[in-house]
Amino acid sequence: MKILVPVKQVAIIDEDCEIRDDGKNVDVDFLDYEINEWDNYSWELALNLQETYGENVEIVPLTVGPSEAEDVLLNCLAKGGKRGIRVWDDALVDSDSFAIAQVIAKVAEHENADYVLTGTLSSDYSFAATGMCVAGLLNWAHAAVVSKVDITPDAQQITVNRELEAGIEEEITVESPAVLSIQLGINEPRYASLRGIKQAKAKPIEVMSHKDFGLTDAEVGEIGSLSKVRKMYAPELSQAELIEGTVAEQAKRIAEIVKELKGGA
Repeated sequence: MKILVPVKQVAIIDEDCEIRDDGKNVDVDFLDYEINEWDNYSWELALNLQETYGENVEIVPLTVGPSEAEDVLLNCLAKGGKRGIRVWDDALVDSDSFAIAQVIAKVAEHENADYVLTGTLSSDYSFAATGMCVAGLLNWAHAAVVSKVDITPDAQQITVNRELEAGIEEEITVESPAVLSIQLGINEPRYASLRGIKQAKAKPIEVMSHKDFGLTDAEVGEIGSLSKVRKMYAPELSQAELIEGTVAEQAKRIAEIVKELKGGA
């Protein structure tokens, strides 16, 4: 059983950030990066399955991103797994969930994966669309917001619990192969050991382009995306005032504000 786990390097935005010159994203000088929180849980699930079934399970982390994104692969490989895959080309800049999903689906086919484990969403854009797009492109079953899963190698069906509204969970049967979007809290992600961090640096990371999987430049990036950013901006903040003093003083100030809003009448 082979499990492909897409992991994403997400941006942490500085409070005093500036927008890029084209007005479509934050200037990279104001960004820090880390692994997407949800992806920690999907990778931990893959690790648990490998530990349970041993050599019957191969787990492979995948990231779509530039060379700096290898940090998230090293983070994963420091905890387990033997190799990683990074896909990048300048043509992939500004790809939306669908364009990224096309790459992931092609890698899944190339790897003959049985399952793809994604995070439910990414903390930077929060579309929660990549998993379902991958499933649609592969014509595989899909389950979202997965809070529990029972997978055994060579199983034709798996049992999955999904988290719904109001604290309700549903238990469903999913045909394999499948794409599962993993929710926070399904497990407790481990920390990498110092030994694991050192060993990760020696593990192979295969670097590929979307073109290696038969995708053209027109199918990725902004051109190949189904959604396009028109502009990104910081909305104007409404005015707020902290009213202090005695009850009488506060009431007087509120009356003054109401009068001001009415034009001083």
